[in-house]
Amino acid sequence: MSKQEIRLGNIEGAKEFVAAASNCDFDIDVYFNKVVLDAKSILGILSLDHRNVVTVSYDGNDKQFSDVVAKYAVN
Repeated sequence: MSKQEIRLGNIEGAKEFVAAASNCDFDIDVYFNKVVLDAKSILGILSLDHRNVVTVSYDGNDKQFSDVVAKYAVN
């Protein structure tokens, strides 16, 4: 199980994240406070305040998705 904190920053970042997640054949969850969202749900991800840090949790490997997560990673 991989976990990474990210900040999407804007709507374009959210769209890029959801598009990459949608191409994966494994489940990806996004956690913010006590809310858990499906990373493949554009409406769910757009409902977040993109300035906040969220945690992405996934159990799989996809290079494109990993690259997008790394792009928005918060260290």
